[in-house]
This record gives sequence, structure tokens and C-alpha cells, in this order.
Amino acid sequence: MKRILVIHGPNLNLLGKREPGIYGKVTLLQINNELKKIAKKRKVSLIIKQSSYEGEIVDLIGKMKNKYDALLINPAAYTHTSVAIRDAIAAASVLTVEVHLSNIYSREEFRQKSLISPVVKGTIMGFGPKSYSLGLEALIDLL
Repeated sequence: MKRILVIHGPNLNLLGKREPGIYGKVTLLQINNELKKIAKKRKVSLIIKQSSYEGEIVDLIGKMKNKYDALLINPAAYTHTSVAIRDAIAAASVLTVEVHLSNIYSREEFRQKSLISPVVKGTIMGFGPKSYSLGLEALIDLL
């Protein structure tokens, strides 16, 4: 059975409460439950983590080798700032899809650059919680 690691970055634990005009009213638990349904249907194993700490995210990615077949990641605010997460993904050499609830190119100027996108297979953004589902389906299809 293929194993996929899902990493939710900083503040995603606040979904449903934090800026619902941008991020919607769906909670992280609801997103995770939808991902689990897809995984069960498609016969893959998911491990889901959320962290607001850059170092913890880097460590999770660094320990992926030979444990996971793919990574689905929403680096959240670290998308625009973390060379460390970018480098960890590049070093892991594992199939990776980046997802975002909002379209970063329609946001503030400082959010319109992803340091992560150049080292992943693809990026899905702007579809709210559906971005996660689309990202997971893409990873499974690629595996």
C-alpha cells in the first residue's frame, strides 16, 4: 500500500475561524476527514500532521525517505519565506504536490511568490478545501 504524508503548515489548525472570507468556514478536521475518505477509496495510507513550527516541518520531511511514497503539503505562510522547507523537499526526492486554499497570485504582493513551487511536481491553489482533494487525487494518480 502506498503511503502519503500530508503536512499542514502554520495556522491551518485555525481554519473555520481564521479569516473565513479568505479561507472559508471548513475546518482542518473536515479537510482531513475528506482526505481520509479519498485515501480509503483509493487504497492508500495517509499520515496527517499539522505544525506551526518550521523546524518540525523540516524534520518531518527529512524523515520521509523510505517511509512515504509522496508528500501533500500546504506550507501556508512558509510558502513565501522558508528556504529550509524548500531545501528539505528538494533533498527528500519524493513526489510532492503543494496546495493552497486561496490563490496566492490574487493576494497581497508578498504572498505572490512561492519558494516551494520550483521543487514540487505541481501546485494546486484557489479552490478552497477542494485544493487538498485535487492534490491528493493527483498524487495518487501519479503514484
